[in-house]
Amino acid sequence: MIRTLLLATTMTLASTTMQAGDNATAAIIGKSNITLKSDLMTPEALWAMGRIGEYHASPDGKKIVYQVAYYSVKQNKSHQVLYVMDSNGKNNKLLTTTAKSEMVPAWIANGTKIAYLSDGQVWSMNVDGSDRKQLTHDKTGIEGFSFSPDGKKVILIKQLPYHESIKENPTDLPKATGRLITDMNYRHWDEYVESIPHPFVADVTENGIDAGIDIMKGEPFECPVKPFGGIEQLAWSADSKSIAYTSRKKTGVYYAVSTDTDIYLYNTETQETTNLCKPTDYKEPTIDPTKSMKHQAVNAAENLKNNPGYDMNPVFSPDGQYIAWQSMPRDGYESDRNRLCVYNIATGEKIYVTEKLDTNVDNFCWGADSKTLYFTGVWHGCVNVYQTNLKGNVMQLTDGWFDYGSVQLLNSGNKLLAERHSMSQGAELYTITPSKKEKTAKVSQVTFENKHLYDQMTFGKIQQRWTKTTDGKDMMYWIVLPSHFDASKKYPTLLFCEGGPQSPVSQFWSYRWNMQIMAAHGYVVIAPNRRGLPGFGSEWNEEVSGDWTGQCMKDYLTAIDDASTHLPFVDKDKLGAVGASFGGFSVYYLAGHHDKRFKCFIAHDGAFNLESMYTDTEEAWFSNWEYEDAYWNKGRSANASKTYENSPHKFVDKWDTPILCIHGEKDYRINANQGFGAFNAARLRGIPAELLLFPDENHWVLKPQNGILWQRTYFSWLDKWLKGNKK
Repeated sequence: MIRTLLLATTMTLASTTMQAGDNATAAIIGKSNITLKSDLMTPEALWAMGRIGEYHASPDGKKIVYQVAYYSVKQNKSHQVLYVMDSNGKNNKLLTTTAKSEMVPAWIANGTKIAYLSDGQVWSMNVDGSDRKQLTHDKTGIEGFSFSPDGKKVILIKQLPYHESIKENPTDLPKATGRLITDMNYRHWDEYVESIPHPFVADVTENGIDAGIDIMKGEPFECPVKPFGGIEQLAWSADSKSIAYTSRKKTGVYYAVSTDTDIYLYNTETQETTNLCKPTDYKEPTIDPTKSMKHQAVNAAENLKNNPGYDMNPVFSPDGQYIAWQSMPRDGYESDRNRLCVYNIATGEKIYVTEKLDTNVDNFCWGADSKTLYFTGVWHGCVNVYQTNLKGNVMQLTDGWFDYGSVQLLNSGNKLLAERHSMSQGAELYTITPSKKEKTAKVSQVTFENKHLYDQMTFGKIQQRWTKTTDGKDMMYWIVLPSHFDASKKYPTLLFCEGGPQSPVSQFWSYRWNMQIMAAHGYVVIAPNRRGLPGFGSEWNEEVSGDWTGQCMKDYLTAIDDASTHLPFVDKDKLGAVGASFGGFSVYYLAGHHDKRFKCFIAHDGAFNLESMYTDTEEAWFSNWEYEDAYWNKGRSANASKTYENSPHKFVDKWDTPILCIHGEKDYRINANQGFGAFNAARLRGIPAELLLFPDENHWVLKPQNGILWQRTYFSWLDKWLKGNKK
């Protein structure tokens, strides 16, 4: 068990302290000059890393402003700061000088100023950080903003009270904590839904920004869409007269079972709104909320032209002729293939320009010519940058074992700006110069946020291997080797079970499920792209839905068996299985079906009892699509019956292996009672088990001290059962 802090006990912050009020000071959490006592990564070193967030190039492409989050374990919080630099990475300057976080920067006034959020208000400053001015004084607070191209107006995102599902308490009971719930969608992700975001359009004057008008006034719907939507779900037209926005205009049960978001066009002059996805006379077919929508009328072939699935993140072309957005075909399927839809504003025609690449469009941007679009997508475990045109001719620009994210146009010469990470490096910014030849774009790194830490560490090498599945198909899995790998030795080995269930096992960098910290602790990691993951075609991706305990579980065992047989450094007598979300479910299922392969398990926020999970989760569309039917339906499908009959809780009698259960009590996607049930069942069976419970965390672990406690508990458990460290 590794508990010793390998960091130096003191850190020198980029800034010290400053006044945060008349009688108080607050430490500024900044970039740290750290000398490690070892070349192995520790939880403390991981949390000392700066995390690059939002970034934007100036209109002329000469400068880049970007956001970095720094964390203080001692203070148990983060500090968001802003930097500006030349687009080649030179002349990097920290703009933030106060204890208050500054975030979501944007270029305004033709690139002569930077707007940003601080303390819930919109501010502006010069490019060098001088002449700071507060532009809004809004009582509700601002969550996001976007200035119009002419600089005369700005979209402001504000929270409004919402009482469609939770009734407002009587005014004479101000201390009452009860909630009277009358419909579904009463809580989502990690909060009770008592407010929703709305976009306001405000005027920009010499005196600042006014309160604005609600462009969805009187509508009980979200924009942006919770829980993760932001300002990227709205866009200005080039002439500053129109706003395209995303919304799911449903409430209650129909919100809970549907993923049908649409793109709307709002005219700032007439204040009229048009739905770009559906005709004005559209009438939604009747829906049975207890069944998968896969075979319901809303997803019938003749209705798919009405965009019944997720349609999100609109962006106008520079010439104003088109709007592009990400579009999923079917309602109720949150992991459907994400395509790139281009809408002709004049004709209303919609074309899908990424059909020749059978994977998801993760994000995109327009080229300067309004005929080219750039996007990122996963293929064979890597997320690369592609381009397409209005005819749908797709070409891959970048190559390699990396994940690219949030591609943006850097300048009119179609040079691009993007974030890139891998299993061996956290997010950094890169410029990309496209080439006419496939996979030969010139890529240059322009930020080196954590180089001072990477240079002190020894990372494990990453390998790739393909194997045949039990049904004769080819499956790829990643192999992560220990930091100081010796091919003559055998190492304890972990089977990594991915969540989703349709999230790719790509070249991701995580601050919790970090492959290099596992390598630093002397573990081999086997991470299979089992059935159900994108990047291997739609057929492969869709084979998990309705079959959670079928081929995907066989794929897991195929991967670990192949590694145990063909990789001489894998110690087949010291195997563990770990995973979160669907990966946690996978661990609970494998605990009853592993035939003594594994010596220990770790399940984070996993589903344990699928009958309970069906009605526990706040996103009913998820359980409907994945299970196909409510458990009480008499004529439920064969897949639904198989799903419930093979729920992990029904095989606890076969559990024989130590298990660590982890859960957040604010996880409303997979409720904490799933973790309680698994832990209690193990202990009642006399199986060694521990439960790590976080009352203040959701589906993730976001607070620094909780994150370190997670890592220490995780490795303590693994070391105990796979290395014999009994402390």
